[in-house]
Amino acid sequence: MLSRVAYSLYWMARYVERVENLCRFLQVAEAMALDAGSRADDIWLPLVDACGDRALFDAGGRGSSPEAVADFLLQSPHNPSAIRSCISLARENARQIREVITTEMWEQLNTIYLRLQEEGELRSLPSHGWLGQLRRDCQLFFGITDSTLSRNKGWQFSRIGRLIERADKTARILDVKYFLILPRQEAVGGMLDQLQWISLLRTAGAYQMFRQNTRKAISPTGVAGFLLLDEHFPRSVCYCLNGIAAAVDYLTDQRSDRDVELGRFLALLRSRWCTSRFEDLISQGLHESIDSLQAGLNTLHCHIEARFFTTAAIPRKGAVPAKAETIQRQGVA
Repeated sequence: MLSRVAYSLYWMARYVERVENLCRFLQVAEAMALDAGSRADDIWLPLVDACGDRALFDAGGRGSSPEAVADFLLQSPHNPSAIRSCISLARENARQIREVITTEMWEQLNTIYLRLQEEGELRSLPSHGWLGQLRRDCQLFFGITDSTLSRNKGWQFSRIGRLIERADKTARILDVKYFLILPRQEAVGGMLDQLQWISLLRTAGAYQMFRQNTRKAISPTGVAGFLLLDEHFPRSVCYCLNGIAAAVDYLTDQRSDRDVELGRFLALLRSRWCTSRFEDLISQGLHESIDSLQAGLNTLHCHIEARFFTTAAIPRKGAVPAKAETIQRQGVA
């Protein structure tokens, strides 16, 4: 398979997964705002932090109102990770590999793109129904992909892109709640704190599975442990890393130095996030552990890019890799 084809499949899946996650974030924020009363505005700005785009948002000088945050995440031309931008980039990647993906995949992605174009710019907060429809459109795209695309190298690259993006967003939204919007000490365990943890589970589509699998009261450690370390829930970090490892095993034969390097790095990530006890992560500081995870996911992206897409050098140990989502902001190279 040509590296440019693999690159497009990888980023096409990442962008669609990102849109689905952003729709989740906005839907849950709208629901939380109804319960937050006078603190409703505090619900919205952390969504920008969860996407890692706070500096870009602040540079726009647009304030922190719900409308400003929603506009930035949905359609701002200055935000390359906005929903409209991601759909455009996903479609551009798909357009360049039409001969590789299935007709059904192209038609679904093109339908999403054209509908957004026809609707034009939104002038107010997007409705819950509008976001739900877009989220279902993205889920339908992945369902079509899984039911029509052969389980060959192309599907594996699509899977890797999707799971890296998912793991990153799960970690980010958890970090935002745990570190950036921790309630005042007197509010810990209070009604708003409880609602925020429930909303975090809903953001990850994890509320029902958490209830069924843990059968415990909702607690910060229980929620964090489930979203990070559960090996069966499809949006947990552990599940995503296991899926990435399976795809990498399919794509590599461990004959080259870069195969070995990629395999070793991925094994280190999995040993930390699939075999550790949650108490060990807490003892090291959960915020610091999640920061390390996000840096690890970016470095994993760099390893994958260097092995399959380019001849780029891997960041040295201790160096901070470039944020992965900045790498393909202008479409396919």
